[in-house]
Amino acid sequence: MSLKPKRVDFTQTWSNLKETMTGVIMFSNVPRAVWNDRFTDVYSLCVAYPEPLADRLYSETKAFLEDHVQTLKIKVKKGGERELLKDYYEAWTKFSQGIDYLHKLFSYLNNQHIRKQKMSDAELTYGSLSIDHSEQMKEIGELGLETWKKLMIEPMKDQLVSLLLDGIRYDRLGETGSTGSTQFQSDNVIKGVINSFVSVEEYKKKGNLELYEDIFEKPFLTATGDYYREEAQNLLQEGSISLYMQRVIQKIESENMRSRKFLYPGSYQKVTSECEQRMVGDHISFLHSECKSMVERELRTDLANMYLLLKPIVGAQKVLLDEIQNHIKSQGLKVISALQGEAPSTEFVENVLDVHQKYREMISATFQGDLSFIGAMDKAMTAIINHRAPKMASKSPELLAKYCDSLLKKSQKGISENEIDEKLSKSITVFKYLDDKDVFQKFYSRNLGKRLIHQQSHSMDLEEAMINRLKQACGYEFTNKFHRMFTDISVAEDLNSKFTDYLNDNTVNVGINYFVRVLQQGAWPMSHTGLLPLNIPQELERTVQAYEKFYAKQFNGRKLTWLHHLSNGDVKLGYLNKSYIVNMSTFQMALLLLFEKSESLSYDELRETTNIQAEAFPRHVQSLLDSKLLLCNTEELTATSVISLNMKYSNKRTKFRIAGTVQRETPQEVEQTHQAVDEDRKMYLQAAIVRIMKSRKVLKHNLLIQEVISQSKSRFTPSIPMIKKVIENLIDKAYIERTKNSSDEYAYMA
Repeated sequence: MSLKPKRVDFTQTWSNLKETMTGVIMFSNVPRAVWNDRFTDVYSLCVAYPEPLADRLYSETKAFLEDHVQTLKIKVKKGGERELLKDYYEAWTKFSQGIDYLHKLFSYLNNQHIRKQKMSDAELTYGSLSIDHSEQMKEIGELGLETWKKLMIEPMKDQLVSLLLDGIRYDRLGETGSTGSTQFQSDNVIKGVINSFVSVEEYKKKGNLELYEDIFEKPFLTATGDYYREEAQNLLQEGSISLYMQRVIQKIESENMRSRKFLYPGSYQKVTSECEQRMVGDHISFLHSECKSMVERELRTDLANMYLLLKPIVGAQKVLLDEIQNHIKSQGLKVISALQGEAPSTEFVENVLDVHQKYREMISATFQGDLSFIGAMDKAMTAIINHRAPKMASKSPELLAKYCDSLLKKSQKGISENEIDEKLSKSITVFKYLDDKDVFQKFYSRNLGKRLIHQQSHSMDLEEAMINRLKQACGYEFTNKFHRMFTDISVAEDLNSKFTDYLNDNTVNVGINYFVRVLQQGAWPMSHTGLLPLNIPQELERTVQAYEKFYAKQFNGRKLTWLHHLSNGDVKLGYLNKSYIVNMSTFQMALLLLFEKSESLSYDELRETTNIQAEAFPRHVQSLLDSKLLLCNTEELTATSVISLNMKYSNKRTKFRIAGTVQRETPQEVEQTHQAVDEDRKMYLQAAIVRIMKSRKVLKHNLLIQEVISQSKSRFTPSIPMIKKVIENLIDKAYIERTKNSSDEYAYMA
């Protein structure tokens, strides 16, 4: 075969081509040789000499397709309305496949003639709206689809859509077993007809769903809305809110399945939204009115259904969220308000954790762990944990610190280390909700100091694990002092070894066993103010003096302050029938050692010799009287009392400790801790304000307040009066000043 252009008899060639086209589009048998010859005919017409016949070929093909579709339309209508959808679907199925083959047959015409005259994709997508795209020359496949749309779909669209809507409605009614009609179409026919509305425009680069949306989707959504509006009214009259919600969820799920059975994917969400709006959105007030009762009774199944129904409607969940938040808050406050006793720290923390765990599990199971509901629970837990009586500070930080202290002390019995660690881990949940984390820090620091000094920690591993959790929650700065306290305890062993070497090198014998812990003043929560005076016993004096000389050589310029009220020691009693070793405080030791040379001493002699403060003296003497080591000649201890050794003392245990060595926290100490927190807050706020003003230079009063609160909220929530007082203080110190232009604007003073 020669590819050289030649003269072609169009009439004869078209006659052959038309016969084959009829066979192709009607799905008749077309031999392979004939098919190949027609390819050649198309090519010959497109390159004919002296004039290419491509345009004429296109016109004749267009006319052929129009005649064919018109013929098919007559045949489809002939069966009547009852068979219209089925006949249309069969005709479309055959035509769409036939036109696909025809498109391939005309591939040379499409590629070399039509595409060169078509507008580019960019022109079609971004071109002027005034261009009439329908007037463009189309490829043969596109031409066939466009012909089908104009001559088959558009003239019959009202009948087709009406029958489709009826078919889908019968499918809905079929669920209840009452179709009410015999015109029930097969699923494949309905889906196939609907898909044809999409398929005829799939070739378009822009607006390829317009036909589907205009002729079918819009009326279908309207019909769907009407159907479910009526369904909602019927369901509301039938039964309770619980039954209504169950039925609505079933209806929506069923309609979703139906959408996937019949519709184009782009319609799925639109149909779901229409159902939700008619059955939920239109009755939102009624659903909201039922939320409070459901939440109060914690009807989990109903709440789960309510959540599913309200979630898709914009803003509809707010009422349910508010009810959940208020309910959790009221339940939590009810639990903590029932606490009684002097130190309900364990009950407080564990009850709060029970509330948190209960509602966290409920939100996970009922509301699918929705972050909005977790946020509502967090707000409720914050309100519970930081609840305070009017004009009083919250007790939660103090109670949490005491709870941790009770777990970390050696006194824990019948509980494994793993269980303690698990409880400490859970306590971090409460810690994260605290507003006044700095108050917790102060109390925790004091308790940690006492545990370390008096060697009362259950386990140093547990102590370190808890500090690491706090560091993870609040950062290194929050636990910096805790780490320094640990360092002091760890280096104490080394210092004592060096002190022993120092004594050996200088041949000094202090006569007692010792262990000295040197604590950094800035790290430990031990105030030097209010230290109780004490004349230490002669037996301890040599050790104290020797250690001070040793320490001065080791660390030049450092000064030691002895905290006798935190010290203790073992005293061996050798004056009785059997020996006893008694652990006691330094104050108790100072009193008892005075009886080394005398069996009885007066109240005044004891007080003057030891130099113990008059207010504290009776407490220390009384602890020795209560232990029966000393006896008093009067029923109650007074200034005229004479105290003597109990020479008949006996005890089943040969080694014991006198109570009072580690005292319980007094109200005065609690008050001092809160005062220390206030002082720290003022310093923190001063630093924050100076830092802000240094970077901003000039700032309005309200903006400065907001910045300060924003920077402080991770540790505590400062009160506005406190911030104002600190600002005034910084103005007095000339760190900042009011600007000349405005009284509520501040400027940084470099």
